[in-house]
Amino acid sequence: MNMAQWLPWLRQITRPNASRTAVYGCLDNRLDWHHQATDAEQEMEFMPKPEPSNPVANGAAGHALPFFWPPAAAARMEGSAFGAAARFFDFLGKAAQIDHPPPPAWHTPNTVRLDLPTMRLRQFGHPGKGVPVLIDAPFAGHGATIAAFDERQSLVAALIGAGTDAVWVTDWKSATQEMRYFSIDTYLEELNVAIDELGGRVSLVGLCQGGWLSAMLAARFPHKVASLVLAGSPIDTDAGHGPIRQLAHTIPLSTYEKMVDMGGGRMPGRFMLAGWKNMHPDQQYLRKYVDLFEHAGDADYVARTKHFESWYENPLDLPGSYYLQAIRLLFKENLFAKGRFTGLGRTLSLKDITCPTYLLAGEDDDITTKEQVFAAKDLLGTPAHLLESALVPGGHIGLFMGHRTIAETWPVIGRWILSQRQDAGRPRVR
Repeated sequence: MNMAQWLPWLRQITRPNASRTAVYGCLDNRLDWHHQATDAEQEMEFMPKPEPSNPVANGAAGHALPFFWPPAAAARMEGSAFGAAARFFDFLGKAAQIDHPPPPAWHTPNTVRLDLPTMRLRQFGHPGKGVPVLIDAPFAGHGATIAAFDERQSLVAALIGAGTDAVWVTDWKSATQEMRYFSIDTYLEELNVAIDELGGRVSLVGLCQGGWLSAMLAARFPHKVASLVLAGSPIDTDAGHGPIRQLAHTIPLSTYEKMVDMGGGRMPGRFMLAGWKNMHPDQQYLRKYVDLFEHAGDADYVARTKHFESWYENPLDLPGSYYLQAIRLLFKENLFAKGRFTGLGRTLSLKDITCPTYLLAGEDDDITTKEQVFAAKDLLGTPAHLLESALVPGGHIGLFMGHRTIAETWPVIGRWILSQRQDAGRPRVR
């Protein structure tokens, strides 16, 4: 098979509606190759479906150089011209670079306001007199730079552009061996410390798994949260029929415990990354590389891909205690939604959250389904006239770094936050 035959075949098996069976069957027949995931990989959480158009801008791309490429493809290039071979090996070099990228960096100027065992509290902009806006970034495998991905895709910049003087972000640290016993209470305690550092009352924005932690904080200390935004946040983990709910109810807790044991008391980020990739193996191991090959001469495309990979391919490790609590108490038993979760010594009730609240969900989000987010409407104590919600096109990562959502939705949320402020006479944050 020469290169002219190879690429159309790859496009065929990586089409959006190609079944996993069809993909694997073709690979078996054409390449004598079959992806054999480990038990740990197959049982991890999942990566969202790719968004249409720009795979990097929408946060959906495949992310592991398929090991069959060099021997299998090269063996079938015997009829190709030297130029095609050179192009192919140039592609291999670029693919290797994005498969093992350097750690992500912050591309928006900021200062570290506070350095705690669990996080660095980062300040963006210049504080004014209003209630501080605090973004509680996800702590579920990937870093907080998702909140300020780059100058064109920055949730932080969108909020500041809407009129907010400054924004603070919880930059959660990857768990070290010494952090393996940190619990959900540990993270609640330090989130509370961050709020006190900012004056004791904030507009709290919870992203993804940072949403349930933010809601816990708001339920435990209602007077400290002026308004609450829950974006792609699983408040009722039993709602809907997403894959995470299925995993939570089919995989025994002992499986997760074994993986934590393998990580020396931590849940290694590489385990979670393998799981996300294996939800859509055709996208993660094939389609992304076909696109990269076809755009290898587009320097902007390659640069944006490398930038995204620096975030995606460098997941954080989680403390084993924190991770297993989240799996058992939140995703298996759903105790927070049922009003039976104990946080910082008190049983937490979502009905104690009465502040203005904004709910944001993705139409095609298969990490946190819209039902898990919008279930909060009936669970919170917030009056109906103080509740706002939006359902936007796209998947999970697109909620936080998708061009359209950043440009159209987050400025609306920023203006909504400003409209909720009750801050007359409050002191300026130093």
